Amino acid sequence: MVEIRGYRPEDLDDLYRIALATGDAGGDASALYRDSRLIGHVYAGPYATLLPETVLVAEDSGGVAGYILGAVDTRAFEIRQEAEWWPALRRRYPDPVSVPPEYRTPDQQRCHRIHHPLGMPDAIVGDHPSHLHINLLPRQQRRGVGRRLVERWLGLAQAMGSHGVHLGVNSANRAAVTFYRANGFRELDCPVASAPLAIWFVIGLNPSATSDSGR
Repeated sequence: MVEIRGYRPEDLDDLYRIALATGDAGGDASALYRDSRLIGHVYAGPYATLLPETVLVAEDSGGVAGYILGAVDTRAFEIRQEAEWWPALRRRYPDPVSVPPEYRTPDQQRCHRIHHPLGMPDAIVGDHPSHLHINLLPRQQRRGVGRRLVERWLGLAQAMGSHGVHLGVNSANRAAVTFYRANGFRELDCPVASAPLAIWFVIGLNPSATSDSGR
């Protein structure tokens, strides 16, 4: 039995662990990083810290086996990251700007992202202002858990007034590409220069009547 539940502060280390275990195009990235928390600093920590209400976890008998998280308002989240999340990490991790991109280690690639966050173009964010990330450990993949997480998160975003969601997938992660296509997302032909390996997916939402009425 897998329970989908809201995030708790004690889940943070599990989010970091899962981000690392699925960070190599869906596979285990543990051997790639000297600092095992770097990938979580970029893709998990800021959401759990700044937007815990938009984080859901999948828990089975073995503990937390996956999560979905994101921002309903991407632009507002970018502003909060600049003010509240990146400054401390930038003091801790130097910017490898002197190292050519093709020679950067995985650690250096994440450090560069800390200093130069990925800014989404208006062509994507305009109609799809929300974004999400989802990661599942292998033991719960292809068992319907990912679909349940996505459905719950889209419903959450819709109730909070979102009219569209975007996400990026590494083009090498064919399983993820197939998953999003099967769950109603469509590919958007809008390359992002700072993420040349990404495929961008979007899905439209109708904001809930409750959100629209302001109740």
